[in-house]
Amino acid sequence: MLYPVYTETTNCRDCYKCVRTCPVKAIQIKDGSAVIIKDRCIFCGRCVAVCPNNAKKIRSDLSRAKVLMGTKDRVICSVAPSFASEFQGREDQLLAALARLGFWGASETAVGAAYVSAAIDRYAREHDGKCPWISTACPSVVEIVKKYHPDGAGYLAKVPSPLQTHCAYLRKLYGDDIGIIFIGPCAAKKNEADMAPGYPDIALTWDELRTWLSDEHISLDTVDTSQALRFIPAKAGVSAYYPVENGQIVTSELWGANAFNRDAVPLSGMGEIQAVFSKLSKDMPFLELLSCEGGCINGPVGDKSISLAERKSAVVKFTQDRLASGEKLLELDEDFVSEVLDRGYGLLKTARSDEFAPFARTFSEEEIARALQELGKTSKADELNCGGCGYNTCRDMAIAYLSGMAEVEMCVTKMRKEAQSKVDVLLRTIPNAIVIVNKDLNIADCNLEFLKIFGDMDESLLDESMLSLVSGLPLERFVPFYQKFSDEFYAPKRSQYRLHYKDKFLRVTFFLVESGRLLGAMFADITNPTVRRETVVKKAEDVIQNSLETVQQIASLLGENAAETEIMLNSLIDAFSVHNEGGDDGFTLDEDQDQ
Repeated sequence: MLYPVYTETTNCRDCYKCVRTCPVKAIQIKDGSAVIIKDRCIFCGRCVAVCPNNAKKIRSDLSRAKVLMGTKDRVICSVAPSFASEFQGREDQLLAALARLGFWGASETAVGAAYVSAAIDRYAREHDGKCPWISTACPSVVEIVKKYHPDGAGYLAKVPSPLQTHCAYLRKLYGDDIGIIFIGPCAAKKNEADMAPGYPDIALTWDELRTWLSDEHISLDTVDTSQALRFIPAKAGVSAYYPVENGQIVTSELWGANAFNRDAVPLSGMGEIQAVFSKLSKDMPFLELLSCEGGCINGPVGDKSISLAERKSAVVKFTQDRLASGEKLLELDEDFVSEVLDRGYGLLKTARSDEFAPFARTFSEEEIARALQELGKTSKADELNCGGCGYNTCRDMAIAYLSGMAEVEMCVTKMRKEAQSKVDVLLRTIPNAIVIVNKDLNIADCNLEFLKIFGDMDESLLDESMLSLVSGLPLERFVPFYQKFSDEFYAPKRSQYRLHYKDKFLRVTFFLVESGRLLGAMFADITNPTVRRETVVKKAEDVIQNSLETVQQIASLLGENAAETEIMLNSLIDAFSVHNEGGDDGFTLDEDQDQ
């Protein structure tokens, strides 16, 4: 089975946007692709939301859900409380659609949330109003504590998550033979289902529900609500506010009525909550921590066309309207509240071990320093901390490199310097004259050979230091045919020319360095004896080859072969001749240019 969040490597390109976004850097760059490491992942889904190439995916469990519907007589849908923001004002339509899909019943996950809050309230009352726990409502928070702050695992609430508690309650009411499918905005719930099968059996996202409805040709706009399901065993009350930051604390009878409560603190967003883990203690307040900013209503697979403000407003209105409706809402079974508090995760008969093998390694300062050198950081001044690699600092990048999570090529500044160095070496050592200009026809770079031909200065004065002085100067100061560069800048195809300039014949080859930004030209002196010898050899080889091919047909092709030989010899004469015949310097299209 695929991991809950995974990478389609064929679509992954070197952008590192997921690395920048991942709060725990659980992404390994391997052969240029960003691969999610399951043992490090907290399944928050941020990488899925930001991936520009749709390479990061949330596993689809829709086919498994359809199989479960066909193999179980009674399947109950555990509906996340964020449905109030996702399907605003269409509760009946949603319940009707679930009935059309074949669900035997529907129940609000907020029912489980109500039992979790009641159990925590009871614990706090028994301990002078104190409960130094971290909420387990968010599976990504549970993962980050266990994997990255194992010393703080003892502070995780001793009660299961609202979803797990809800599933346990449904099985208590309707038997262990029921199937349970959760539907909501969370990718991490899939991992929760994997770790405790049956609590729930399968976790789907809102996107998967929409796909399922589309497969069955069911529209919320036209579905018949007369056959809609009703929430069982009853509608949730104030716990319907759970998916919003501070929702769990508001649900508490002990803390919810106090706006200035110091015994319970809500925080959302990884940037806020990660700082908490270094200061855990028995004196801390109850911590309601949610990985998504604003709460579950801002999950990675919600309808992003609805703003966070609209989502929160919708949940507030929905909860207030329900509480004011006068209809019968959930009444807690106090015996089950006791069971939740006393048995805790013992309620989950299939829960797997929550022990994690340590994966973090520590490195000495010497090792980190060597890694920084390999990344081209030989001094503090080299550590730009630009974040281009996805890591906040060059030091973090070095540690990731030592851990096998990053590649040298991720360092943008190092690769830029290496590329520039290679360009410099080529320009300085190639025997032909080269110049590179920008769209304003100012010189971006050139070599000494260019200055020897076009610089009109004493060659004894030319050295490498002159090149930096030339950079940025207008091309027209050096060549009279600078307008030809403008023509070539936007030509559909670059051409090769012969240029008679002063006492030389030059072969000119234009090439694009960056489309629309930089154009280069290489000038090969074909009056140079070495080049002339190479031309002679090539022409001679062509004559010999053509002659060998016509040996068996010499009688019929003798005249044609002789004509070809004469043409080639004439072109050799032209190549050796340097004469102006009274004409001006200028460009001539090279008929023998490379194809």
